[in-house]
Amino acid sequence: MSGTQDRALPAATREIQLASRPVGRPAPENFRLAESPLPELRDGQVLVRNLFISVDPYMRGRMNDVKSYSAPFALDTALDGGAVGEVIASRAADRKVGDAVVHHLGWREYAVVDASATNPARTDLAPASAFLGALGMTGLTAYAGLLKVADFKAGDAVFISGAAGAVGSLAGQIAKAMGASRVIGSAGSPEKVARLLELGFDSAFNYRDAPVRDQLKAAAGERGIDVYFDNVGGDHLEAALSVLNVGGRVAMCGAIAQYNSTEPPAAPRNLALAIGKQLTLRGFLVSSYRQYAGEFAEHMAGWLADGTVSYDETVADGLENAPQAFIDLLDGANTGKMLVRI
Repeated sequence: MSGTQDRALPAATREIQLASRPVGRPAPENFRLAESPLPELRDGQVLVRNLFISVDPYMRGRMNDVKSYSAPFALDTALDGGAVGEVIASRAADRKVGDAVVHHLGWREYAVVDASATNPARTDLAPASAFLGALGMTGLTAYAGLLKVADFKAGDAVFISGAAGAVGSLAGQIAKAMGASRVIGSAGSPEKVARLLELGFDSAFNYRDAPVRDQLKAAAGERGIDVYFDNVGGDHLEAALSVLNVGGRVAMCGAIAQYNSTEPPAAPRNLALAIGKQLTLRGFLVSSYRQYAGEFAEHMAGWLADGTVSYDETVADGLENAPQAFIDLLDGANTGKMLVRI
């Protein structure tokens, strides 16, 4: 086995399995810490010791046994998701022991992965964890959603919901870097509102303080907004429709307000405004925008280097705490990217 380290390699891995499907808000008993044998390394594969794993809101939908854009998680099987780790054994010519790589077999300590399904994590540019956030799929989601989906132009006024989260906080800073006339954010605590102002948002409000529509209307003023980056749905989408200008654009990235709902949500009551205002509401998945990864990485590396963009991480320690980190994420306990350090 080329590139294998001298020390004994693990024959098994601890992992988090889906023990039962949540109904409404997930609970710890929906998850199980288990151990599974690792398969023998084949040609073209690497063995990775995971350093950080990502827990993300979209994973809640995959815990339901319903047809969606991504296959449901299987019961009694390890969950998966973004991870960054160190190659500790390799049978692939282009991956060597010691390389840091990003892959999709998270929720476990060790993973056997096809080398072709990994991407290098340039730890000379940023810490490994950043490649699950600002320099990873999270950052690309913010970049593509704003520029390619919402067709942002310099001078646009932008509203971002869930703005203290991993995607929202980056989207707001990218909008400022690209010449937004005004960036407004919503968040769920005074501390998060204060952080958004530190990150350069022009204004921010706590959606728990008063109706979102009233607070957004006050923040937008007579100028209104041109772009809405939607991470929340529900009352935030309804509020945005009320203040969007003619020709406004909505990038529909997520709807965390309804992920744990057991009843179908009502559509925005003012959706008909989209007709007279000639609005564009466009849902998107980052997987359809991978062709912009290089363009994004070049921009983001520069922004991080010169301080134009900053990023926050909320880190839980220990694989066994991954389920609670995920539950806390859905409850809004994170500022920036929610990660689990293995």
